[in-house]
Amino acid sequence: MKNILILAIILFLTSCDVKQKEIEKIEFTAPYKFNSEIEYQITADSSSGHGHHGDNFQHIAYDYGLKGDYKNALRMWDYGIESFEKKFTKRQVDSLKKTYRPISATEYIFQRATENQVIIINEAHHNSKHRAFTKSLLQNLFDQGYKNLGLEALSNGQYKDSLLNKRGYPILSSGYYIWDPQFGDLVRTALKIGYNVFPYEVITQADGKEREIEQAKHIQKIINENPNEKFLIHCGFAHVNEGNYDSWGKAMAGRLKEFTKINPLTINQTQFSERSKRDFDNPFLEVFKVKEPSILMNKLNNSPLGYKNKESWTDIAIFHPNTSYLNGRPDWLFDIGNKAVKLDLDNIDISFPVMVLAYKKGEEIKTGIPMDMVEVENKSDLINLALRVGEYEIVVINESGQARKFQLYSE
Repeated sequence: MKNILILAIILFLTSCDVKQKEIEKIEFTAPYKFNSEIEYQITADSSSGHGHHGDNFQHIAYDYGLKGDYKNALRMWDYGIESFEKKFTKRQVDSLKKTYRPISATEYIFQRATENQVIIINEAHHNSKHRAFTKSLLQNLFDQGYKNLGLEALSNGQYKDSLLNKRGYPILSSGYYIWDPQFGDLVRTALKIGYNVFPYEVITQADGKEREIEQAKHIQKIINENPNEKFLIHCGFAHVNEGNYDSWGKAMAGRLKEFTKINPLTINQTQFSERSKRDFDNPFLEVFKVKEPSILMNKLNNSPLGYKNKESWTDIAIFHPNTSYLNGRPDWLFDIGNKAVKLDLDNIDISFPVMVLAYKKGEEIKTGIPMDMVEVENKSDLINLALRVGEYEIVVINESGQARKFQLYSE
């Protein structure tokens, strides 16, 4: 309750002054699914006899993740993934606290970055928070010489967005997971800073072992072309693992190390990620209630806690603080340069529910990635968009495809 009160005060103090302009009708096709359409997939799967399979729920979580709907993405992910039943005993808790101390993950990564040429960090594909964290690292790493950003999520081969670096912002065809406003802004921010942003996904039908090898070879080619530069690689799930990996022989990170002889700094964000309910969380999160992205340092040998699974591992593992919500929006959205922008939809003359999408002024709204978006059930609902100061085009669209647009300036 205390954290929510503090967040409410912060949002009140940082809410932008908003100037809205005249509303106009527009032709617009929403690229995102409405919540009712996403939830219908569960009913449809059941009625077809397919049942509630884990893979189905994962894909539904991805649909919510594309909208930046963090709470529902976690909820659906947990339907399909086994939760943690184990809890530590008091003796184990005492031992862990005696052994480890949390320190700032950001500061530690920046420190380690000075001695590395390649950093590889992973994400869960439904998790916007992971993308926001990688975005928070970009400027400092660039200042340390990390000029190249490789993204698994970018389309490659014949579907490659060849104009991405020139255009300066991503579009819907840039890559499927890039549709998430937080992922889109990761790319937009990297381009503004000056990164060379490149894809490395496979361009064949390769999967499993062959996919890991091909991904690593694509990255190796860029490294060979720029041997004196540094590289940040953002990948999904287990592709970050070093060592021997049961399913693939080696994951992408392990193959890249094998091919280039460069030892990367590997960072796991997924192992200790929060779940939709704290009862489902990895028990480590209950022991170390961190207030900022953290890693656990061993007090005895001053080494970081990494991730290990049989013969594969990552160098460090991130512990993110549990999320608090205000009006359904995650608190961390307002820790990354955004302010709360309150919108008035009283003059919107279409039926609800609606999606509200905020596009950066100057970016093409029909093909671009919104800076933020929310789905609104009722006209009277309080709307808090998370936006930086600037000019935006706000698109409001309902399930029937009726759309309205107005200009907004937040200051």
